[in-house]
Amino acid sequence: MDKKIQPAKVEAVQALADSFDGVKDYIFTNYRGLSVEQITSLRVQLRKENAQYKVVKNNFAKIAFHNQKSEGLDTYFVGPTAVALCRSESGPVAKLLLDFAKESPLEVKGGLLGGSIYDSTQVEAYSKLPTKLELIQMLMGTMNAPLQNLVYVINGVTTKLVRTLQAVADKKASE
Repeated sequence: MDKKIQPAKVEAVQALADSFDGVKDYIFTNYRGLSVEQITSLRVQLRKENAQYKVVKNNFAKIAFHNQKSEGLDTYFVGPTAVALCRSESGPVAKLLLDFAKESPLEVKGGLLGGSIYDSTQVEAYSKLPTKLELIQMLMGTMNAPLQNLVYVINGVTTKLVRTLQAVADKKASE
């Protein structure tokens, strides 16, 4: 006996899959106990990080991720589930969610970050890593240090030469 799939459900799964376009990373949360005001506040904060917070139906999410060839995520789609869709850096998004969870009933279940599945402990560790911009700043600081030292050495040599010439000039003027 063939199962007949309702067109509305197919469209809902497709709409969810379409909302995943341009998303690099996903963080799964349990939002049970959050008020509408808290969810709205969280969404506003996430938008500042170029992320979206989307409440999903577990079966639709399982199908959408399965269609994306992302397997092994079924355990995260149990109970009330919302997904943070990260369109750029996911580290700050994970940090924001974990900080928000300290003051609310939000629970981070895990994530799909860089194509790898992370549990909640790994997402927490990931949130503590420096961002891409911070890493670039560290690299530039490290690369800049030898040049600054060279400038100080060259500047010291010329300063010493000028002082020596001034001392010779002062000595000759006093003679």
